[in-house]
Amino acid sequence: MTNKVVTMQEARHIKRSNILKGTIILTIAGFITRFIGFFYRIFLSNTMGAELMGIYQLVFPVFGICFTIFAAGIQTSISRLVAAELAKRNPKNAYKILRIGLVLSVTLAALLSVLVYINADFIAWRFLMEERSASSLRLLALAFPFCGVTSCINGYYYGLKKAGVPATTQLLEQLIRVVIVYMVALYAGNGSMKVTIELAVFGIVIGEIASCLYNVIALFVTKSPSELLILGPDPNAKATKRKRIAKSMLSLSVPLSANRLLISILHSIEAVLIPTMLRRYGLSTQEALIIYGILNGMSIPFIMFPTALINALAVLLLPTVSEAQAVNNNKLIGKTTAITIKYSLIIGIISAGVFIIFGRDLGNTIFHNEQAGAYLVVLAWLCPFIYLTTTLSSIINGLGKAHVTFINSVVGTLSKILLIVVLIPTRGISGYLIALLIGQLIITCLDVFAVMRNVQFSMDAVNSIVKPGLIVALAGYLLKESYEYIKKMTHINEVVFLLTFCFLLCVICTGLLLITKAISKKDFR
Repeated sequence: MTNKVVTMQEARHIKRSNILKGTIILTIAGFITRFIGFFYRIFLSNTMGAELMGIYQLVFPVFGICFTIFAAGIQTSISRLVAAELAKRNPKNAYKILRIGLVLSVTLAALLSVLVYINADFIAWRFLMEERSASSLRLLALAFPFCGVTSCINGYYYGLKKAGVPATTQLLEQLIRVVIVYMVALYAGNGSMKVTIELAVFGIVIGEIASCLYNVIALFVTKSPSELLILGPDPNAKATKRKRIAKSMLSLSVPLSANRLLISILHSIEAVLIPTMLRRYGLSTQEALIIYGILNGMSIPFIMFPTALINALAVLLLPTVSEAQAVNNNKLIGKTTAITIKYSLIIGIISAGVFIIFGRDLGNTIFHNEQAGAYLVVLAWLCPFIYLTTTLSSIINGLGKAHVTFINSVVGTLSKILLIVVLIPTRGISGYLIALLIGQLIITCLDVFAVMRNVQFSMDAVNSIVKPGLIVALAGYLLKESYEYIKKMTHINEVVFLLTFCFLLCVICTGLLLITKAISKKDFR
């Protein structure tokens, strides 16, 4: 066997290419998963109805809180510790870190699983204010230990810079969930589709079990950490004691989990308050759940769909900013910040244009619900702020100031909760939409202020806001008129016809932005 000598410079280049490759893999997997999930939500909304969709949405705040406790912080700490050991060329501790993480995560997950299962009626009645969600909570609790195993193994692979397994896990879980629910609904309904809340949750459980089994199998068949080292293991590296690893893991995961837990609790309170405040407005329980189901199960997923592009941008952005800061390259940080803000605004403005112009048609055609379309038009104004906040948060985190994004999120979410309590009982669902817009605006403004304090960059308002806004308005008006005219004269499938025009608006706007030099190849040099 011939030995290949690898220099440190070559090693760094290989590592950077591995990170970029991993990011691309995760981005593609995330986009496909989101695409499948989006159409799965359309399927659920059409087969369950708005009221059951509302009850189905209520169980996720509980899952979010539990997942934060047993998985979120531990997964990140495993990733960081494994990456640190490989950087020291000491792969001996990698499996040990994973094992300790698994013990901690699965123990917490099992405990929470039992607690939620036993107290499902109490949680459903006292916290979610909807007793019909109890059976779904019991079913969902069974998935906790499997989620814990999956998150730990994914964290281990992130630490190894091997994104293939986590990416496949995402796709597998989503595909199995959709196939199981579809097949059971088809079989149980004797050809006619009927999906219950319990069936939808059962699909989640089976999907999590399948992805867990895949991860465990992958762990035994993939390369060991020592085989992945470019320069080979350090012969002087020593194994670390379990007690020390556990201490390091807890010191990393506890503060991180505590921060995320607070955010998760606040978001859960916000979600539960909406139907409760709607009842105070004068709606019946059924009416409140129908509105909640339309909003969170139909309209908001539409608004969040383009974030697949923004999330990809954010994933690439964080390591770029961190590396530039490490070598004090403030010029690169400023340039990267200016470009990413510009393209986040452009994507946000184009997305807002699509939903403002075609929002009502999308609600009527895809969800067969006028309210979903009306909410889409209002929520469309959120797009530039949501997408910009994602980018700004990534910049701030890349600068090592994650506590700033945490504080900004808490302030914005608390503002939303206060406005929900004040506005919904007097204004109904329009009060929530106002609260949502103001809360998001507060978070965005705080993030903008934080970035301006820490980064020097020049903002190109003409190419970032003025040109995109005018182009979207003009192209949107012309396409909308063409859509209405042609629709009366054609018999093409309505969904395909509408989505084609939405896509055309995006393509035409992009083309005009290129022609007017609002976007340019120079931005990426």
